Amino acid sequence: MSKLSEQLAAEAAQLRFADFSLSDAWQLGVQMQAAAVAESLPIVIGIRIGEQRVFHAALPGSSADNDDWLERKTAVALRYGEASLAVGEKFRDKGKDFDTDSRRDPARYAAHGGVVPICLLSGTVIGAVGVSGLPQHDDHAFVVRMLREFLGVEPEAEVAPKLPGRRFLV
Repeated sequence: MSKLSEQLAAEAAQLRFADFSLSDAWQLGVQMQAAAVAESLPIVIGIRIGEQRVFHAALPGSSADNDDWLERKTAVALRYGEASLAVGEKFRDKGKDFDTDSRRDPARYAAHGGVVPICLLSGTVIGAVGVSGLPQHDDHAFVVRMLREFLGVEPEAEVAPKLPGRRFLV
């Protein structure tokens, strides 16, 4: 297991909700939108509960391509019950490529960073929250930072990524 896979597993264990309502989705989405606007991030933001899109925002500099990437990353997070980045990293840990080895249609699934499942304390995945528009590790880091702020949890020291050549917002 790579260092990144360990980090992603620790994040998944930490970022869980006692419950998550439509009101929570709206509050989280607005918080994410405000942060992205303040940082001038050219992203789209999406939150789903089940099959329903309950929040969506497209910020200046984003495009329909970002919407497509968000949908494909969300499909991965919901199908596998893990962050889209974690799914891709698990394939890489095994020397495999998600696009060819998962047997999933790349037009529908993208195992790139940026979408995290909304997971209850019980382990049940009820939805997903994500962004697209930045490099995949930055997309993922932004979502994790927003979830930590929303949940009021601090990153654990060993969870902070230390990967050369990658900029994280965590």
